[in-house]
Amino acid sequence: MAHEALSRDTLAVVTGRPGRAPGTPVSPDIEFSSTYVSWGPYGYGESMYARGDNATWKLFEEAVGTLEGAPDGAVAFPSGMAAGTAILELIPDGGRLVMADTCYNTMLALASERAASGRLQLTTVDASDTAAVVAALPGADWLLLESPTNPLLQVADLRALCAAARQAGVRVGVDNTFATPMLQNPLALGADVVMHSATKYLSGHSDVLLGVVIAADAELAGRVRQYRIVQGSIPGPMETWLALRGLRTLPVRLERAQASAGVLAERLAVHPAVSRVRYPGLPDDPGHAVARAQMRGFGAMLAIEIAGGEAAAQAVVEAVRLWVPATSLGGVESLIERRRRIPSEPASVPQNLLRLSVGLEDVEDLWADLRQALDAV
Repeated sequence: MAHEALSRDTLAVVTGRPGRAPGTPVSPDIEFSSTYVSWGPYGYGESMYARGDNATWKLFEEAVGTLEGAPDGAVAFPSGMAAGTAILELIPDGGRLVMADTCYNTMLALASERAASGRLQLTTVDASDTAAVVAALPGADWLLLESPTNPLLQVADLRALCAAARQAGVRVGVDNTFATPMLQNPLALGADVVMHSATKYLSGHSDVLLGVVIAADAELAGRVRQYRIVQGSIPGPMETWLALRGLRTLPVRLERAQASAGVLAERLAVHPAVSRVRYPGLPDDPGHAVARAQMRGFGAMLAIEIAGGEAAAQAVVEAVRLWVPATSLGGVESLIERRRRIPSEPASVPQNLLRLSVGLEDVEDLWADLRQALDAV
């Protein structure tokens, strides 16, 4: 059956598989090799050295690329930041980058470092303010967005911004880590490249570091692959295989976590210790209408602001017993974190904000743990 006729839930299971033949494994092997036979009586081999290619990478890239709408455009990297760095390398020296002012802090820090050294010019904007982003586009080379953003859960109007960027001759990259390809496909909305920290939802078990860039056209994909070869920024075959295995359960993991996130968001919104809930699934959230139009669900990430301020927020983190106080997201376990404890977190993130990654535990157990911590403050 042609892939075009299959749902994304099915594609997550069936793509990136070895060919069918009697006696062959259903799941792919892991290709461990640093060196390949390059020539012989049958011609010159496609692969010469493991820095250039690996069969395990190819299967993972095929699967993620198919889910994002570009089966031949995915390039795997050893971490999400390695993938993000590859996108920054697409910006010409001295070029101007327009970027969300509140986004993943390490990407923002790297872009700021490059701006300070003169490698690029940086303009930061509120990604949820469509007019402000459009006003910043003239003369820019690239626009980098997240939607929803990390950690404020702001929603960017990707369709409108990609259209405006195209008209202005600006390339667009979108970090789709929070939404995953199950809920949103930025390439279909007009973006040029999309990236994921596959460490998060794609692998899904908090045991892998991996990233991936998916490009809409062959020229951009080729540039990203060449960067990987030259820089040696390659993923390990074991990590890639684990991410591919994790990808198989992404639809059901996300469905469960998203359902729980919706329940928790509604309950948190009426708890007296919570001054604000940031979750685009709530009808009164500023990003709700845009998220509803461009996403197939609202995701499993949410953020809350604690009425008692920074000290009270930290007390909540220290009082939970089931939720795990930890960085990262998208795993089977639920995580909670006060983001401003990280020195590089933008000042626009409130000191009393807690980011919650909802996992697969029973929602009533998750709520009971949160409630007792909130009641205590």
